[in-house]
Amino acid sequence: MSIEFRGVSIGPLKDFSATAPAGAIIGLVGGRNSGVAELLKVAGGALEPTSGEVAADGHRRYVALGEPLNLAPAAVLALDQVLATQDALVRARTLPGLDRLRRSGSTVLLASHEDRLLETLCDEVWWLEAGALAAKGDPRETLTRYRRSIAEQVRAWGETIPPRLAPSFRRGDGRAEVIALETLGANGQPTIVWKSGEYVSVRATVRFHEAVAEPVIGMIVRTQVGFEVYGTSTEAERVPVGPRKAGESVTVVFAFLCDLCPQAYTLTLYSQDPDGSVHDWLDDAVAFSITDERATLGVANLRAKVTIEAPPAS
Repeated sequence: MSIEFRGVSIGPLKDFSATAPAGAIIGLVGGRNSGVAELLKVAGGALEPTSGEVAADGHRRYVALGEPLNLAPAAVLALDQVLATQDALVRARTLPGLDRLRRSGSTVLLASHEDRLLETLCDEVWWLEAGALAAKGDPRETLTRYRRSIAEQVRAWGETIPPRLAPSFRRGDGRAEVIALETLGANGQPTIVWKSGEYVSVRATVRFHEAVAEPVIGMIVRTQVGFEVYGTSTEAERVPVGPRKAGESVTVVFAFLCDLCPQAYTLTLYSQDPDGSVHDWLDDAVAFSITDERATLGVANLRAKVTIEAPPAS
């Protein structure tokens, strides 16, 4: 049996209208105060809207996170993150059960943070934002739009927290000192979050306490478990820094296309002589993270293009 929301208002939901067809599993995504939780409770009959109405015939049931997973026949079944805490056996049994309900004509509304589950199980995905329907339709397309929005929000949040110089280990003879280190986004603003594919930069300022003839300033990107992802230096890029006198400072900017996969990373910065004699070495000096709308594995986001070749003519 289909369920129709007609001008429903409750909590963050404001004049919400949409129809979920019979014999379908509808995935629901949205952040805090998006209205997903309230919509599920209204759909399952656990709450009455303060205004508007819900049109649906037959028994409606709402199941919250942590409650027993009841998949008995119902016209409308509203499930709020119910698979999040279930073990592999329960999940394996649940998915065929949901499919049986769909084939019997039930309407299932399922909220989940698992994109892969929603893409494979759902007929349609609704994305709610601030109590309104931001997008609905094909699961993969809707989730891509949702992830893009989340990535942009995380990227914007990163600019509200300036990078903090906190090396896990520091060593050197003291002839030079790294006094500032910033991770900058494409807009030139300091941030602790970069978007995969963004043109970014690392800006480091080094002060010399003694004269140094040929200083080399370099950087290393590592994963949080210490795997070295990328490194370069003024010497490798053939950009001379010296000679430098005592009391002088220099600011070096490393700019690059950040094609890294989403996860947490650290940045190591150093100043040394060409023979490796270290003036100042800051291991894991700044922590940053990468966000993206696509889920990828590993550290290098190679952005592969996949095609299907036609079979050769017989």
